Amino acid sequence: MAAPLLAVDTPSLLYRAFFALPKSIKGADGRPVNALLGTANMLLQAVADYGPRAVICCFGAEAGAYRVKAFAAYHADRPPMPPELEHQWELAPSFLAACGWSSLDAGELEADDLLGSLAALESKAGGTTLIFSGDRDMFQCASEQVTVLYPARGGPQLVGPAEVRERSGVDPFQIPDLIALRGDPSDGIPGAKGIGEKGAALLLDHYGSLEAVLEAADDPAAQISARTRAALTDDPNLLRAFKEMATLQTIKLNRPKDAPLSAGRGAAAARELGMNRLAERLEKAASAKA
Repeated sequence: MAAPLLAVDTPSLLYRAFFALPKSIKGADGRPVNALLGTANMLLQAVADYGPRAVICCFGAEAGAYRVKAFAAYHADRPPMPPELEHQWELAPSFLAACGWSSLDAGELEADDLLGSLAALESKAGGTTLIFSGDRDMFQCASEQVTVLYPARGGPQLVGPAEVRERSGVDPFQIPDLIALRGDPSDGIPGAKGIGEKGAALLLDHYGSLEAVLEAADDPAAQISARTRAALTDDPNLLRAFKEMATLQTIKLNRPKDAPLSAGRGAAAARELGMNRLAERLEKAASAKA
């Protein structure tokens, strides 16, 4: 089987590493490097486990402009980036590049739009993709050719279509409909009041899509409780907007070329930043390759 493309939700990994590792891990300039270190270690493990043909590290806007336009409260309650993370964020693209890992920026769109676009492009070309992300929104991409590598205690878990169904009660293509109905507190999307994840999954399992659920809510003969019916008919266009917000946008891209790990250059960059143990790990990888 051909090697997969590894598409990385870099903001997700940087934040996860920043809060998982102590800020006492500092670099040569005395400032924290915990986010860079944790992200690099996660990527190195993924490279060792899956041997990707290339690693593409995706960045993007904190809140996509079209999503904010659709719903002003989108991401509005998220706290500002901690200053100890800001300087690591700025260093990330050049450090990742030293390791042979390309960085792409989605501009006004978000990193998840890039991830979905890369996966679709790779599938169209007959390849497979691993999407490394802690964002469950990315479950909508799962298919025979696309698997989400979802960070978890004990190591990342592989999430394909069967796992999406097991975890959420719906199929991957229904994830935007599920988000519209149940909401997503992390993104500031309230969903339909009082329905919740289980109720949303049951509605979609029965009716198939958000639009079909909304049509049923207007049908007096449909077996829907008065409370649920009221939640669905209160502002159906807003629920449609939530689905559009949750649906990934397509970005035109060129298919990434194969790019192996550049362990030697990565080791030098890690040592320059004061991440000596990481440098040693990369140097061992370079020696093994030689």
